[in-house]
Amino acid sequence: MGSGIAQVFAQKSYQVVLCDAVPSQLERAFSTIKKNLNRDLEKNRINAAERDRALSNIQSQSSLEALKGSALVIEAVSEVFDAKQRVFAELDRLCDQATILATNTSSISVTQLAGTTKRPDRVIGMHFMNPVPVMKLVEIIRGLQTSEETFLATRGFVEELDKVPVAVNDSPGFVSNRVLMPMINEAIFCVYESVGTPEAVDAVMKLGMSHPMGPLALADLIGLDVCLNIMETLYAGFSDPKYRPCPLLRKMVAAGSLGRKSGEGFYRYSP
Repeated sequence: MGSGIAQVFAQKSYQVVLCDAVPSQLERAFSTIKKNLNRDLEKNRINAAERDRALSNIQSQSSLEALKGSALVIEAVSEVFDAKQRVFAELDRLCDQATILATNTSSISVTQLAGTTKRPDRVIGMHFMNPVPVMKLVEIIRGLQTSEETFLATRGFVEELDKVPVAVNDSPGFVSNRVLMPMINEAIFCVYESVGTPEAVDAVMKLGMSHPMGPLALADLIGLDVCLNIMETLYAGFSDPKYRPCPLLRKMVAAGSLGRKSGEGFYRYSP
């Protein structure tokens, strides 16, 4: 997600700092961006000058210190509150008071994250969809104390990316994952209870419901660990058994079968 977000900003002539504590992750992210842009070049979606300009707009840094002068910082770390909280605390300390701190969280409370900073009015959710360069939607999530100024500025950033901002309020899973993840979870229950194979479940949803991708293939793309974290957030947030993660989902994550990124989930993937 981080590399995709960096790419779309760089293609709109923003100066982007791509930051990760692990150098190998930065190399992988930049390689992914270059691969995506080269594919767009081959398909005549961009020209060579546009590709080169986008790549030149991105610099990689392993320290958050490099983000000090940024107008907007978008956090895209693991979907775990403690991990995000640590990043936000450091960003709050380092960045100018005017800097907007945004989170790409797919389910965690923006209000709760904002409460860990001294600038809750400048904290907002920017939930991009995967793959970021392709998908148009960006959910903009207001925390309880998010200011109108922050909301309008964030909406402006999204519109400049030629994406569609949709404003929603802070609630577990927001709109996208409050609807999507229970569907994925129920599809996993269908496999768990031997109602159908992964191929059968996905075929029904693609051919019968006109979904471009089956829910289990989509879960593999998202990452089964991310799906589990979101379901756990929904379950804790609503205390409603309809959000209980399927035992098969828990078992697969425990086994390290996380989907595409691990090479195996409901389907097998080549390296």
